[in-house]
Parts: sequence; C-alpha cells; structure tokens
Amino acid sequence: MIFTTKAEYGVRLLVDLGQAEGGDPVALKAIAERESLPLAYLERIVALLRKAGIVESTRGARGGYLLSRDPSEIRMDEVVAALDGPIAPMSCFIDDSTSDVQKVVCSHHAIDDTGPCGTKLLWTRVHGGVVRALQQTTLADLIAFERGGVAALGARPPVGDELPVVTA
Repeated sequence: MIFTTKAEYGVRLLVDLGQAEGGDPVALKAIAERESLPLAYLERIVALLRKAGIVESTRGARGGYLLSRDPSEIRMDEVVAALDGPIAPMSCFIDDSTSDVQKVVCSHHAIDDTGPCGTKLLWTRVHGGVVRALQQTTLADLIAFERGGVAALGARPPVGDELPVVTA
C-alpha cells in the first residue's frame, strides 16, 4: 500500500510543528525551507489539517500554524484520513466507515453478488494491520523518535510484535 505525498508531507509538517519551541506559531514558509517541500503544496495540505482540527492558524506578522492539541493526542490514523481519505489496500476494497462499526466491502462482490470474495480475508487483515499501526502511533511518538531514535520511545513496545524495529 502506498500513501500519497499529501500524507508524507503532512506528517513531516506536523513533526516540524510539534518540535516548535515555546508554542509560538510557525510560518509555513519556514517549514517548507527546513523540510525542502514545495510551499504551494504545503498550503493545500495544511488547509486539510486545519479543516480536520489538527492544526490551527494565527494571522499577522508573527502568525503561522500551531498544533491544535498536544502531540500525544494526535493519532496518525486521524492524520492519514484527513489527508488521504479512507485506507484501502486494493482498488476493489471499500472502507465503509459511515458508522462507529467499521466494515469492509469488496466492490466487485457488492456488484455481482456471487458470494464471498476469496481475497477479502487477506485485504481485511492488511487493512486492519495498517489501521492498527496508525492508531497506535501518535505524533508524540514520531517527535520522540526523530529526537532520539528508538531509545527515546522508552519502554513502549514497537507497534505490532511482528514488525522489525526501525533504527534512524
């Protein structure tokens, strides 16, 4: 599964904001320069993050962007959903999350109603693993990792016992 550059750049933007000292607003131009990202694209990304309530903006000479809440309260599933929409490992896979109960529908099965899709089990497991990893990862985790690698995460186990530990 490949996430878009909106998700990649958006997460990088949030990590940068989370590292801001003193809680002062950060100019988007400064983030674009530090992260070597296109300013016009970041403007569109930050608008989506603002709409989702993840960042807030301030106007004026000392204006810019701030996180709307503590980094430990910002989960990556929320960020990816705000930027990329529902997570789907295959084009035929529909994440029908219109209610609190999440269900997965195979688009071709819904159309021809021929019985259970043979691949649904696999894609449901892939989807569940990705969503779980995103839900268990906060912005605070990413900030700590950037500052000090795996050791900065302390006693917190890596997400998913089967996943290898990534070193900086």
